[in-house]
Amino acid sequence: MSEAVSRLVSRGGTRWLVPLAWAVLLLAACVGMPWLEGLFRLVEPDSRSVVYARADFLTLLGRHLLVVAVAALAAVAIGVGAAVAVTRRAGRDFLPLVAQLASIGQTFPPVAVLALAVPVLGFGTLPIIVALLLYGLLPIVRNTLTGLEGVDSGVREAARGMGMTSGQLLRQVELPLAWPVILAGIRTSVTINIATAAIGATVGASNLGDPIISGIVNGNTAYVLQGALLIGLLALTVDSVFARLQPAAA
Repeated sequence: MSEAVSRLVSRGGTRWLVPLAWAVLLLAACVGMPWLEGLFRLVEPDSRSVVYARADFLTLLGRHLLVVAVAALAAVAIGVGAAVAVTRRAGRDFLPLVAQLASIGQTFPPVAVLALAVPVLGFGTLPIIVALLLYGLLPIVRNTLTGLEGVDSGVREAARGMGMTSGQLLRQVELPLAWPVILAGIRTSVTINIATAAIGATVGASNLGDPIISGIVNGNTAYVLQGALLIGLLALTVDSVFARLQPAAA
């Protein structure tokens, strides 16, 4: 066991100890919430129930992660793709339009997006995925544009001088050099959306927002604290994972 730990340390495995510690704390909070009943009783001494029990916290965590992951993948595909397209010669005229559309997506309140999406898409998970997608586009588009436009023109000329095609220049030179900046945008987008996804509970998307909304409706502060605690731990876990990835990508 000690040899395994030594090998882990020698290979730089300690880089992942912080995100691992947050992940363990998150899972422990999900599983051990009922054992904290005495603590939450101090907050809500008159409530009949002080630990949210309408759904298992691990199940809510899995649903929360799924919604954020689907929205993030869609935002990365659309945001990076659009930014790459408008930095090519043929699409450069659309650069201001794409930047403005991404800005509008984030300034539009997610609650308003939900209100508009529900009549079309119905209640459930899909409206909150649309809201998170729109809300998460701006950091990704903006950072991808910054990263690609920050590539030194001399490097591009040198790559072309080596006979690289436009596709090879993008894949082998521009995207690798811009990747740390792009990853920073993805990190910001995902971290924000982990907190924003909680409002999905208002339209029937079951996730870690359930105890928060239930607590607000029933006047139970203990429920609100449980949902907020788990969402906070999830955000810290994911953010620390991105923090460890960024130096490696730089």
